[in-house]
Amino acid sequence: MAALASPAGRAVAAQQLTAAERAAAVASVWAEARYNFAYWDRVRADWDSGLVANLKLAAEPQSDLIFYRRLRRLLALLGDGRAAVIAPPSLRSRIARPPLLVSSVERRPLILDYAENDEMRVARPQRLAEILAVQGIPAEQWIRDSVVPEVSAATAADRWQRAAAWMLQGDKGTTVHLLVRVPGAEPRGLSVTRSLSLNDRWPLDPPAFATESLPDGVALVRIASLENEEVVREFDRAFPDFTRVQGLVLDLRRAADGKSEYAYQILARLTDRPFSTVRWRTPQYRAVFRAWNLNDSAATWYAPETGTVAPRADHPPYGGPIAVLASSATAGAAEDLLAAFRAASRGVIIGEPTGGSPGDVATFALPKSWAVQFSVTRHEAPDGTGFAGVGVKPHLVVVRTVNDLLAGNDPALEKAREYLKGGLLPP
Repeated sequence: MAALASPAGRAVAAQQLTAAERAAAVASVWAEARYNFAYWDRVRADWDSGLVANLKLAAEPQSDLIFYRRLRRLLALLGDGRAAVIAPPSLRSRIARPPLLVSSVERRPLILDYAENDEMRVARPQRLAEILAVQGIPAEQWIRDSVVPEVSAATAADRWQRAAAWMLQGDKGTTVHLLVRVPGAEPRGLSVTRSLSLNDRWPLDPPAFATESLPDGVALVRIASLENEEVVREFDRAFPDFTRVQGLVLDLRRAADGKSEYAYQILARLTDRPFSTVRWRTPQYRAVFRAWNLNDSAATWYAPETGTVAPRADHPPYGGPIAVLASSATAGAAEDLLAAFRAASRGVIIGEPTGGSPGDVATFALPKSWAVQFSVTRHEAPDGTGFAGVGVKPHLVVVRTVNDLLAGNDPALEKAREYLKGGLLPP
C-alpha cells in the first residue's frame, strides 16, 4: 500500500477537497463521535490529541486518497467494528483490489478462491496457497504495519481477519507482487492487478442465505448477511415447516452486518416461547450538566425497557435441537441474535468469540459527499452482560487450523453435528 506521506507543495491532480474542507471533515468526525459514539469507555486513545494531529495533517497538500487513509486511521482509534469512512464514488472508483478471496487462518493469509477474468486465467493462482510476502515485505509485517492501523474493529482477532481480507487493496490498475506457497511446493511469484474497485460488486461474497441437507435429517442454514428482509423470506420459503428437520445448524460465521429486527424474526421461528431481546441505550446529551459541573452526555443515556419477541404466528416454530456457529467475523445484528439465543437457552453456540461490534449505526455527512458512520447505541445481553469489545462467547470454543483447512475439515460444524446427535452435553 502506498505510503501516507505526501511531498510538500506537490500539486495533486486528483485532489477534490481543499485544505479547509479536509479540516472541516476532521472536525466533524471528532465532534459527531464525541457526542454520539456509544462506547467511549472502551476507547484507549486520546481522541482530542487525534483531532489536533489530524488537523495538522489536513493542512498539508495531499491527494484525496491519502486523506481517506488518514481519516480511516483516526476513526480506527474508536475500536468500533461498525465504523467506516464512506468516500464519494469518484474516489471509490480509484481504490481496488485483485479478485482474490484472502482469509486469515491462524494469522496466516491464505488464498481461498478467486474470480475468473483474463488475468486470472493466465496467472492461475492456486487455491489454499499461503501469501508469504507482498511487494517483497513479509506478509505478517505488511498486514501489521500497512493495513491494521486503518482497520476499524473491536477485537484483535476481528481486526486481523479484516486486515487480511483487505491486505491487497491499493490504487486501481496497479500491480501487486506476491510470494505464495502451497504445501509441498517451493514458493513462487504471483503478480496480480488491483482491478475491482470499491464501486464494483465483489464477486466472491457468499450468498446472504443458503441451505444444505446433511445426513440424519440435519439442516445446515448459512446466513452471511442480515441487511435485507429478503433473508427472512428466504428462510420461510426454505422452511414452511420443520417436519423433516431432526436437527438444525445455523452458521453465522460470515454474518457481519444487518438489522436486529431481521435476526429476531428468524429466531422467532426457532422457539415456541417468547424471548428477550438485547438491552440497548444511546447517549443523551444535556448541555445544562456542563453548567452544573456534572458529567456530560458520555455518562447519561436514553434506555428503554428490554423488549420481548413472541414466536411468530405466521409459520410453525421449530422445537428441535439447534447449534449455532460463530467466528471472530460474526458482528452486528448476528451478535444480537446470538445474545438472545444464548439467554433463551435454546441451544449451543460453537466456534470463536464474535467480533464484539454490536449496535445501531448512524451515518454523518461530511463535505463534498463524504460521510462517516459508527455505532450510536450500546447493546448488552438481556441479563445486562456486555459483549462489545469482547464478543459473545461460545459454549464450546473450536478454532479452525491451517491443517483443518488443507484437509477440508470443518471442526466447528463437526462438533455441531456431534451435539445434535447427543454426543455433547447441552449448555
